[in-house]
Amino acid sequence: MNFDFTNKVASRHKRIMTFAALFASSIMALNPANAGSVNRIDTDGSQIIVSFDDFVESAATFSLLGPDRIAVDIKGGKAGHGGRATGMVKAVRQGQYDINTARIVFDLDRPAIVSSGKFSKDGRSLQLKLQPVGSYAIKNGRKSFLPPLQFRAEPPKQSYSAKVPLGRPKDSVALPKISGPKDSNRPLVVIDAGHGGHDPGAISPHGSQREKNVTLAIAKAIRDRLIAGGRVRVALTRETDKFLVLEERYGIARRLEADLFISIHADAAGNESAHGATVYTLAEVASDREAAKFAARENKSNIINGVNLGGTGKDVSSILIDLTQRETMNVSADFAKLLHREGSRQMTFRKTPHKFGSFVVLKAPDTPSVLLETGYLTNANDVAFLSSRAGRSKIANGVGSAIEAHFARKLAQR
Repeated sequence: MNFDFTNKVASRHKRIMTFAALFASSIMALNPANAGSVNRIDTDGSQIIVSFDDFVESAATFSLLGPDRIAVDIKGGKAGHGGRATGMVKAVRQGQYDINTARIVFDLDRPAIVSSGKFSKDGRSLQLKLQPVGSYAIKNGRKSFLPPLQFRAEPPKQSYSAKVPLGRPKDSVALPKISGPKDSNRPLVVIDAGHGGHDPGAISPHGSQREKNVTLAIAKAIRDRLIAGGRVRVALTRETDKFLVLEERYGIARRLEADLFISIHADAAGNESAHGATVYTLAEVASDREAAKFAARENKSNIINGVNLGGTGKDVSSILIDLTQRETMNVSADFAKLLHREGSRQMTFRKTPHKFGSFVVLKAPDTPSVLLETGYLTNANDVAFLSSRAGRSKIANGVGSAIEAHFARKLAQR
């Protein structure tokens, strides 16, 4: 496969995310004076009525799973506060998605779609009808609704933007060097070797291999493979045996404005027959009990003697994080599929190769991220594979091919 990255390779995703991280207060201050504010939200069984104090341009809806939600974008609108939740609706949240769009998110007690909707004759309210469906029927397609022509708000004459980082990553850690092509427009991949320093991670009963050493050797092998390929730039969160707080790991990727973040791990299991690799992506609801337990163990890396070394405060409101992370999580899941496809030609994956969990290290809201659990240190065959130069080379080739295919696909989409 031959392809070249041009200086336009910066992904559409990164351009979107650059402007998605907005403080609500900054946006509210810049909203056009003639935009209609959401001044009332009523829910009754399967019906939702959103009322405005002035005209808006249009409305669009879409459904989300995990958790079950309906999102409503009000173009030419300003967000209000909360709303009354009854019937299928468990909670209502509002936020300003961009300078000219308010977003309302309805948390539901079951999967549902908007089956119908319409504006009132005076354009001052929007009525939506919800229909419960099986999760298999949920699609990301949007439904749009327009007020009567004579009652539509005029689009703003001017546009504004307020760009503010979504939380401040820890900057006490020096940024690592970037290797590969000198062209700053090439995609940047940050490889994170899990654990390190006082935190050994899993320890193998077969030769006493420590996860922190295994992951570092694999991370370096992936870096060398990417440098040899010459198509992307690459940086490691650590090149030595040192400890990093989980937030510092993805913080490095965010500070470098990385296009992709991959955290390398090797698991342990009570059953020594457990073997093979797994790719994890972020989800607040774990795909299964095993994924939940694995995430809980990895997230404890921040805790020493009962003291949590990670940040505990929320960067901004949950509504803004929800909005920002949705696109990031979609890109991450797409890359996870590529990683399994390319990696399975070089290494063994588990029967369920892609799982979801609430991993702190994957929570950069604007950087597509995956956690690759390369195998089990409690399995003799996996230990031999992960500890060998040949095994690390195969992992690096699989990961490298997936990364190059990912960015080639991005380039082709342009």
